[in-house]
Amino acid sequence: MRVLLLSDTHIPRRARDLPEPVWEEVDRADVVVHAGDWCDLPSLDRLADRARRLVAVYGNNDGPELRARLPEIARATLGGVRFAVVHETGSTRGREKRCEKRFSDSDVLVFGHSHIPWDTRSPSGLRLLNPGSPTDRRRQPHHTYMTLEAAEGEVREVRLHELP
Repeated sequence: MRVLLLSDTHIPRRARDLPEPVWEEVDRADVVVHAGDWCDLPSLDRLADRARRLVAVYGNNDGPELRARLPEIARATLGGVRFAVVHETGSTRGREKRCEKRFSDSDVLVFGHSHIPWDTRSPSGLRLLNPGSPTDRRRQPHHTYMTLEAAEGEVREVRLHELP
């Protein structure tokens, strides 16, 4: 199962649309996971219409319309892998142990908020992934997103993609 990870798209504040390479990944993906900060409802509708399946949450910059349609935390089993999705995880200090306690029933936690790509494991093996942002790099050198393969209960081929 091919999974596309996105977060912090901030449309239309930081971009008018997702970059074309991201839309191409949407078309290839079996599932799109979005970890919040959409900023407008048309972005959600457009991605939901185009994705085969969408697993998504709201972020701190998302208003009442988005919060009415999206949960704060989403969970899905994809390719036998238990995913949790949330926008914010708090400070980097102690993140792995804190998330391990909060998401003990998950294999992978996808999060956003910082716009900083992240790929670590907690002491118990929880994989923490932040795809960065495809539209608002902040202080990062590139706009980014992630893809991975989930099959037979394993995560394979996690890849961070940098956009020009």
